[in-house]
Amino acid sequence: MKNKGFTLVELLVVMAILGVLVTLVAGGFRTAQMRGRDSKRKSDLKEIANSLEVYYSDHGQYPDASNGTIVACPSDPPSVCTWGASEFTDGATVYFKTLPTDPVASQNYIYRAQEIAGISANQGYQLFARLENPEDQNCLGGNCANSPVAHLCGEVCNFAVTSANTSPTD
Repeated sequence: MKNKGFTLVELLVVMAILGVLVTLVAGGFRTAQMRGRDSKRKSDLKEIANSLEVYYSDHGQYPDASNGTIVACPSDPPSVCTWGASEFTDGATVYFKTLPTDPVASQNYIYRAQEIAGISANQGYQLFARLENPEDQNCLGGNCANSPVAHLCGEVCNFAVTSANTSPTD
């Protein structure tokens, strides 16, 4: 009488194949999540930049900065805005209902108001974030690992959106 079933070798081969497939799928899923978070960062900074341009249109200058945050939240005088919690407003116009926050809790966005030489203060701005995908073509200097700026967004920032009269390295 012959027993029907799988041998130990056959079971090990199947388990090895399944292990390789799970590893490949999990790696692709992680990469997709990382790229999704990077897309959110880029979108957030562009939306903040648009609201800063409207603020500039209304006031002739960009809002003050304090330790990487925007100083234009409700109080008299305006107070520091908290990323992910504060409303960006001048009291009459709401420029951003709730300022976004980085999708990774250990990272943050950075805002800097710039004084342009020969022009008054707050005539330019810089917004920074840290992209996770090391192959992203939008990283500063085209190299995500070696950013030309020293600002910390949790780690060294490697992506920026700036006003037209400013560059990330100013």
